[in-house]
Amino acid sequence: MTDIMALGPLAGVRVLDLSSVIMGPYATQILGDLGADVICVEEAHGDTNRIMGPGPEPGMSGVSLNLLRNKRNVCLDLKDPAARDAFLRIAATCDVLVTNLRPGPLARLGLSYEAVRFVRPDIVMCQAHGWPSDGRDANRPAYDDVIQASAGISDTFVLQSGAPALVPTLVADKVAGLTLVYAVLAALFHRERTGEGQFVEVPMIDALTSFTLVEHGSAAIPVPPLGSAGYQRIVAPERRPMATSNGWMAVLPYSTDNYNDLFRAGDRRDLVDDPRVISARSRMVNAGALYAVVEPIIASRTTEFWLAYCSEHDIPAAEVRTLDGLVAELPMAHHPRTGGYRQIPPPVRFSATPASVRSHAPFLGDHSHEVLSEVGLSDEAISALAQHPERPRRSEQS
Repeated sequence: MTDIMALGPLAGVRVLDLSSVIMGPYATQILGDLGADVICVEEAHGDTNRIMGPGPEPGMSGVSLNLLRNKRNVCLDLKDPAARDAFLRIAATCDVLVTNLRPGPLARLGLSYEAVRFVRPDIVMCQAHGWPSDGRDANRPAYDDVIQASAGISDTFVLQSGAPALVPTLVADKVAGLTLVYAVLAALFHRERTGEGQFVEVPMIDALTSFTLVEHGSAAIPVPPLGSAGYQRIVAPERRPMATSNGWMAVLPYSTDNYNDLFRAGDRRDLVDDPRVISARSRMVNAGALYAVVEPIIASRTTEFWLAYCSEHDIPAAEVRTLDGLVAELPMAHHPRTGGYRQIPPPVRFSATPASVRSHAPFLGDHSHEVLSEVGLSDEAISALAQHPERPRRSEQS
């Protein structure tokens, strides 16, 4: 038991991954880090994440080096009835199936929940896609930009700066991926108690709308509304990193004492116990004006001074870090085929069942024979199913 637990809290759980790009693969990466045996299925041309930016080898981008870790890869053309049958044989051995195929394409492949449940009655099947399956947009394509716009993220920029914009990270994909993970875990917990599998749907639009409105529903939530949506402090135009005399940092004075200490350090004793800082409500209402007051104070000293001062006085603050700097601090790992790379560590720390990176990202079809043999296919049947991975040209990775 100790050895199994050491592999992670999901050791012994088997996950079949029929997903692509970021949302689904990110979710199954997390499940794999938590100890699940993840089998991902790709067609011969490979998934988009394999060419998202440069990488050390064709078909292995910098993105996929971390996104595809802790997974075994099987290459199948699911339009081929024999490959579909092989897929269902794998599904019959799995606890979870994750897919981000839309309802229409999934049905055309003959891989509906009913088909999968027929071979594994207690399976947890989680389908994550752009729009709810019971709505008119069920088969409408959706990508991160589209969901950001539709879920109100772009409108928060209108409130802040007057023009809609997109967050420069795949926030919709990753929020939906995290939602997918907790949905799968909850369904597995239900199955553990009852023996019952189930179908779980995670529409990206619902996941990101829920995420956005936690604070931005704000005054619009009561009925009748007490004001417009949008959390005032967060959309204040003045809320931004502040320039120091030699760099940039984020400073968030959060209490009366925080503000008073900054005022003293900035030779603005006239502002100590200013009415705008004496209560949480007044600080919230006057957030924009207070940011504007603090900004020239921060500009008067160096980043190093403010980091030390804020630490001493318990004022929330941090230097603005660069993406390259963050990557440079990641631990090094060595892929047996591509060489060294920076590994993003699992972000959760368990005292008894630690998450871990147990295997490097596979190339297309690396485990086809191994997995298909496990589910009883003969060498001849496996050879008949074999797809030959198409190796992307290096120019496709730029």
